[in-house]
Amino acid sequence: MAAPEILTRAAALRREIERHNHAYYVLDAPTVPDAEYDRLFRTLQALEVEYPELATPDSPTQRVGGGPLDAFPKVRHAVPMLSIRTETDTTATGARAFDARVRKELGLADADPPVEYHAELKFDGLAINLRYEHGVLVAAATRGDGETGEAVTQNVRTVHAIPLRLAGERPPAVLEVRGEVYMRRDDFERYNARQREAGGPTLVNPRNGAAGSIRQLDPAVAAQRPLSFFAYGLGEVAGWDDAPATHGATLDALMRLGVPVCAERRVCRGADELIAFHDDVAARRDSLPFDIDGVVYKVNRIDQQQALGFVTREPRWAVAHKYPAQEELTVVEAIEVQVGRTGALTPVARLAPVFVGGVTVTNATLHNQDEIDRKDVRVGDTVIVRRAGDVIPEVVTVVIDRRPHPAPPRFDILQSHPVCPVCGSHVVRLEGEAAVRCTGGLYCPAQRKQALLHFASRRAMDIEGLGDKLVDQLVERGLVATPADVYRLDLATLAGLERMAEKSAANLLEAIKASKATTLARFIFALGIRNVGETTAKDLARHFGSLDALTGATPEALMAVRDVGPIVAESLVQFFAEPHNLEVVARLRQAGVHWPENAGQRAAAGILAGRTLVLTGTLPTLTREAAKAMIEAAGGKVAGSVSKKTDYVVAGTEAGSKLAKAQALGVTVLDEDGFMALLASQGG
Repeated sequence: MAAPEILTRAAALRREIERHNHAYYVLDAPTVPDAEYDRLFRTLQALEVEYPELATPDSPTQRVGGGPLDAFPKVRHAVPMLSIRTETDTTATGARAFDARVRKELGLADADPPVEYHAELKFDGLAINLRYEHGVLVAAATRGDGETGEAVTQNVRTVHAIPLRLAGERPPAVLEVRGEVYMRRDDFERYNARQREAGGPTLVNPRNGAAGSIRQLDPAVAAQRPLSFFAYGLGEVAGWDDAPATHGATLDALMRLGVPVCAERRVCRGADELIAFHDDVAARRDSLPFDIDGVVYKVNRIDQQQALGFVTREPRWAVAHKYPAQEELTVVEAIEVQVGRTGALTPVARLAPVFVGGVTVTNATLHNQDEIDRKDVRVGDTVIVRRAGDVIPEVVTVVIDRRPHPAPPRFDILQSHPVCPVCGSHVVRLEGEAAVRCTGGLYCPAQRKQALLHFASRRAMDIEGLGDKLVDQLVERGLVATPADVYRLDLATLAGLERMAEKSAANLLEAIKASKATTLARFIFALGIRNVGETTAKDLARHFGSLDALTGATPEALMAVRDVGPIVAESLVQFFAEPHNLEVVARLRQAGVHWPENAGQRAAAGILAGRTLVLTGTLPTLTREAAKAMIEAAGGKVAGSVSKKTDYVVAGTEAGSKLAKAQALGVTVLDEDGFMALLASQGG
């Protein structure tokens, strides 16, 4: 056990080292020579080796990273990390439109004073949530999907700009700081120079360098990357008695707690001052020490933010105002196609190498045939290429004056690729769709993983345990090429895969075996036919009764099914016209996949025929799935949102915005008893 004087010495060393860290990494103003810093650090390390109890989580020595991880655990955010709406109009109109929306939502008249905003930079890095409890950093997580992110605490501890302990005597009991991990341009260049000298891999650009470092499974690798951090907001907060009343004051308070906040920010009043900030930053954008792709405007007063609230997953009180992406001239040397996971053939321009937005670009997406036609892109053309969103290169326009003579021929995907370049299945373009698609959904290697995951999903064949990582292994090792191959897997094969013990393999085999007994509706849905969702699959199964009747149906026969129009009918015809798909279906049936069949029937004229219902909240006794099945059995349709066309809303406890909208529109609202009474009236 360390003596009191040792404890005092260690605490003093921690404070002194962190003070020097803050001065060096945040203020860019070193206070001691490197040799003195190293001496202090080694002294603390030696004490912690001799007295292991001194190695607290907030010690500077913990920044070097721990052992490699197998994967990042998921963490649910206490307060969702919502995204901010992007204003793509890069002119002054974008700022004026935002100000006008805010004033309207706040009910302000033209004569009322201007709204006070806080304007700041939109950093180009990785969004992070830092959780401090009683001033100590205890967890860090990525944004993820906004609700759930990845726990990256060990890697975040390696970022010297992030304090492991907040400054001040009485920090809040809980303080979640949200901000951006980024990489300065000079740090990026120095790191790549060192890597080139050592013969190691270099980073593509600062943004990927930041995101890739934080999501590195080995914290020791992350510790070698020169990362920085800026805070821009808060998540969960508890025990902050004197919490500021404005966003700007909140950032000031975070600075006093030792959290880095960018100095490039300003309180603005009204649209004109927002525009001035946007223009000022735009003029200095290239001279900033880090990459940005726009600025962010936030209503400054917290009470006004609360009054404005949210729309879907975005706050009404904030917007990201983008800048035009950087552009350069280059030449289209070829146009090729790539087949995506959903079967879409995406045209890609192969370009003469050009340096755009900090990277050398050799490829640019042309999106689809409509875009090629609209821009009239041809091989040999000189084009303006842009990194859209500073990430994905795209061809903006053709410089017609530089087109070769004679003019090259127009590019047509269907003419150049009548069959899929990956699997040889027919390629089609359905009416009303921009994409050209491969029809070999069950067979095409490019679509293999997507097809398998959908086939095994809960609402399809419901093969529990057949998830992303396992499908990756099965496909990459050549063990599964189509869904039919799933039913040929054995215990030895599965048990030999990574992270698959014999018990897990046996459980998966049981799930595969159980999935053989299914329903026609589930099987149709599992095939992953374009535009055929779960409800349409049920309607098709009910109408035709057997798979053979469905596969042989004409477009006219298909359109006799409820809610099946020309596009869905064409999707079905094209899918079943592809021999590769029929071969896989036959193999599935040979493997023992079966379902009850009948002669088929037209949609019953039940009490809910032609009616649309919306379910919201938790019903006392019925699950959402049970209620949905009862509605469909009575001829009704279940929708996901409320509109003027909604006939009934069935509401349980904790019903939210759907109930409020139904009441506003005058839609009939039923509780569970009322819903059951409506269904019972079918019998007279």
